[in-house]
Amino acid sequence: MSQASKILIAFLLAVTVRIPAHAQADPTSRAGNQPVEPYRIVGNLYYVGASDVTSYLITTPEGHILLDGGFVETVPMIEANIKKLGFKLADVKVLLNSHAHFDHVGGLAELKRRTGAKFAASERDAQLLARGGKGDFLFGDKYPFPPIPADRILHDGDTVTLGGTTLTAHLTPGHTMGNTTWTMKAKEGDRTYDVVFAASTTVLPGVSLTNNPKYPEIAEDDAKTFQVLKSLPCDVFLGSHASFFDGLAKAERLRKGAKENPFIDPQGYKDYVARYEKKFQEQIRQERAGAKP
Repeated sequence: MSQASKILIAFLLAVTVRIPAHAQADPTSRAGNQPVEPYRIVGNLYYVGASDVTSYLITTPEGHILLDGGFVETVPMIEANIKKLGFKLADVKVLLNSHAHFDHVGGLAELKRRTGAKFAASERDAQLLARGGKGDFLFGDKYPFPPIPADRILHDGDTVTLGGTTLTAHLTPGHTMGNTTWTMKAKEGDRTYDVVFAASTTVLPGVSLTNNPKYPEIAEDDAKTFQVLKSLPCDVFLGSHASFFDGLAKAERLRKGAKENPFIDPQGYKDYVARYEKKFQEQIRQERAGAKP
């Protein structure tokens, strides 16, 4: 083993012992949690998340809404990004989430503690959130996060309104049982845009769609989810990971003064939904073929 390798291993071990119990510990997770400059997307909607793990700030005259809290370690980034944009974390009045996985909700309990904001979540994910991620149908107790009880339980079609801005919850289960896609309207000049925050549609490795005793209705839920997503009008396409909507590249184009806002991408949204629906259908076919004598 080279000296450089020994130094790297020693460094990683030193870092690991300082990582709290709820921290992200794998290189892939850390890679998606790098600092990036915040920016305005459209209207009163801003990006305040990390390189791939997203977090959105919706500002209003009566306080702000924050969608997704990243990892535990993302909280200082989110707070710094909000401050860079000229806003205050203390003015966040409502916390929302896309789905109850540790890379999106790990920071919510701390954000709630710092802001006193009310937290709203879908009924099925709220149960997992209150348990701190334990008992997940796929992960079991492997990826815990600080528990956060919901102040309000959301159902399909419920709305959250603050300061003249309304977000609508669309239940799109499959990735998690309470996976939630959010929509809102953003005004820019004399135009109003339909914004879709698409929750993840990924079928994670190890998940069976045809033989899943811990989530027997998963295939039916996923199929309905794609129908819901295809029904949503979308001008501005966003999601729970920046890689879903090419966020880093679009942000760079925005910073370089693109004449047309790159986040206005209805075709990109259609392509995203079609791509993941195709993957879902292909896995169903493969599983069924493998189950035949």
